[in-house]
Amino acid sequence: MSNICLQTKELFDLSHTAARELLEKTQYPWQALPQIGSFILELGARLSPGDYERAGEQVWIHKTAKIYPNNYIAGPCVIGPEAEVRPGAFIRGSALVGAGCVVGNSTELKNVILFDGVQVPHYNYVGDSILGYKSHMGAGAVTSNVKQDKTLVTIAAGDERVETGLKKFGAMLGDQVEVGCGAVLNPGTVIGRGSRVYPLSMVRGAVPEGSIYKRAGEVAAIQ
Repeated sequence: MSNICLQTKELFDLSHTAARELLEKTQYPWQALPQIGSFILELGARLSPGDYERAGEQVWIHKTAKIYPNNYIAGPCVIGPEAEVRPGAFIRGSALVGAGCVVGNSTELKNVILFDGVQVPHYNYVGDSILGYKSHMGAGAVTSNVKQDKTLVTIAAGDERVETGLKKFGAMLGDQVEVGCGAVLNPGTVIGRGSRVYPLSMVRGAVPEGSIYKRAGEVAAIQ
C-alpha cells in the first residue's frame, strides 16, 4: 500500500483546471473544499466577457459550452469551454465545471471542482468533491458526503487515519480514475491516479494509484 497518494500534487495535474490557483496552495486537495464558492466568485470576475456569458448574477458560461434545456444552474458557478450540461442536470452552486466536461441527465453537483474532461453523464450525485482530469463516473455512481453520525470525516489510509476537520467531504478522484456503474464513494474516499473501481462497489478510505478496487480488502495492482 506504499503507493497511497493523498497530496494534491500526487493526485492531480493542475494544468488541467481553472482552479490551479486555489489548489496549488493546498497540501491536500480537500483543504480547498470550504473555499470553492469564494474562489469561483473571484474567478468569474476576471473572466473575459468576450468568452463567457453571464447567466444570472453569479453564473458564467463559456460561449462554446452546450447547455441543453430543462436544467437548473445556480451560482456561484463557472462552466468551461465545450462543456455539456444535459437535460435534467441540477447544479446547486459552488461548481467549477472544466473544459470538455459532461454533466449528464439527472446529475446533481454541489460544491465541486471538475477538472477538464471529467464525465458525470448519468444519474450521478457529486457533492463536496474534486474530480481529476478525465475522470469518469459510470451511470448511477454517487458520492456520499456526510457520515450518518454527522461526525467529522477521517480518511483511512493503510493503517493510518487522517483527520480532515470537515463534516462534509465526498471524494477526491485522481486524474483518469474510472468509477463503475452504481458504485458508492463513502465520505472521505480518495482514489489515486489511474485507478478503477468495480461496478456496485462500496468504497471507503484511500485507494492506491494504479489499482483495481473490487471490494473492501480486495484491491489489485493494474498489470
